[in-house]
Amino acid sequence: MSGETDLARLLATMTPVLQPGRFVFVTLPAGAETPTAITPVMSFREAEGLTLILSEEAAARSGLQGVFPSRMITLEVHSSLEAVGFLAAITGHLAAAGMGVNPVSAFYHDHLFVPAERAEEAMRLLTELSAAAREGKA
Repeated sequence: MSGETDLARLLATMTPVLQPGRFVFVTLPAGAETPTAITPVMSFREAEGLTLILSEEAAARSGLQGVFPSRMITLEVHSSLEAVGFLAAITGHLAAAGMGVNPVSAFYHDHLFVPAERAEEAMRLLTELSAAAREGKA
């Protein structure tokens, strides 16, 4: 199962789902491992250190300083990792509203981390974008 690649179909059929809880981004020094008491939503190793996305509660319990308090929106459409322009259209639409977003692509879905205080607005914008695509206007 490789996922959808057609941009118009991706936009028209995506359903944004606001996940419960709030998330933050933390970093650990280069060479560090994820503490065993933490189960991050995502981890990514860079030369400068290990980035983790985890719940605010997990960060606080572990004494880790998080940045970018956010909510996670899952785009419920199986997008191919080779799809062209999907996240560009999504992030461009949110950028036009002055909203920063940190997208993460996983095997089955794309996930957006948006400012916690603007999560409902992001959901409205994404729902409108999908509706416009279904009408052939996106």
